[in-house]
Amino acid sequence: MDPVERILRQWKVERPDLDTSPMGVIGRLSRASAAVDARLEATFSRHGLDAGAFDVMATLVRQGPPYRLAPVELAAEAMITSSAVAQRLNRLESGGFVTRVANPNDGRGKFVQLTPAGKNVVDRVLPEHLATEETMLEPLDKRERAVLAGLLARLAESSSGREPRLAERE
Repeated sequence: MDPVERILRQWKVERPDLDTSPMGVIGRLSRASAAVDARLEATFSRHGLDAGAFDVMATLVRQGPPYRLAPVELAAEAMITSSAVAQRLNRLESGGFVTRVANPNDGRGKFVQLTPAGKNVVDRVLPEHLATEETMLEPLDKRERAVLAGLLARLAESSSGREPRLAERE
């Protein structure tokens, strides 16, 4: 019995009037997320990075040459806040992985551009990152992975910004 199943059984005894089945899904999802984050963080830390730094650099690589975006576009592409982007950029710039360059179309605007050193880091770390992800997914076959990816996409889409619904009591 996994820890979440034990918790569900305890709730069934203490509150048999409530359907605690959502805890089974969300509890396992939360535990899986924490385990994934820990494994990925271990991979990144072996290269002197954290997940946020790698994400910013990988986002720039995905854009293709010249590997640059405006900070607001970077925040949207990396799905983080503009203040989180600013913090990450400061660290990455001081490490020589990104630079801020003038936007020729906007005299006040800047682009964030990946340096050759930053591109080299992503090229070096990405294979190990993918190998870590592959290892975590080994228990699932291709079909199960596709089903899980689809279910998680639906869950993420339907969960963003929704308020909880309380069941009506009779």
